[in-house]
Formats: sequence, structure tokens, C-alpha cells
Amino acid sequence: MAKYNVNAVRAQRLEALGERWEFELDGDTFSLPTELPREAVAQLSGLDPSDLDGLLEVLLGAEQFERLGRHALSVQDVQALLEAYGRDTGMALGESSASTRS
Repeated sequence: MAKYNVNAVRAQRLEALGERWEFELDGDTFSLPTELPREAVAQLSGLDPSDLDGLLEVLLGAEQFERLGRHALSVQDVQALLEAYGRDTGMALGESSASTRS
């Protein structure tokens, strides 16, 4: 039986997807990590499951999250974005009943 080679699978994934997953909003480009560092999981696990803004801030980082806040973005927009991100990268994030914090 062949061993599962983490490095080879990671290399294939990064070759196929690149280091960052990008999306555009009102002509402004943002990027999310193709792979989540394990440290990010600790931050995400401390969030309420409905905290979309908290999730986005961890994924985007402070500078991009601030830029994102300048755009009109609905909960449905965020959910669609997270679904596309999850589909393309293999990560499942967010909750269907999620809301943004004030």
C-alpha cells in the first residue's frame, strides 16, 4: 500500500489553486489563503459560529478586512463567497444562519 504523501498533495493543490484565492467586489480585489495555517483554526474556533465578520477578519487580515468594510456587502453575498471559497479550496466555513457583528 502506498503512503499518503502530504508534500506531494500540497504541491498539487497549490499548483492547481495558487497560494491565494482571489475575489473581486466593486472593482476591488481581495485574496484569501488557499491553505489555512493551523494557528488560524485556533482563532476561528474562538468565534461564535454566526460571526461572519470575525471569520472574514481572520481570513483576510486587518488591512483587507478594513477595505472590505467600505463596500456594501450583504449576508447573502458573504455566504455565497464562503461557499465558492469552500468549493474551490476544499474548506467548509461559515454557517447558513450567520450574521455580521456591529
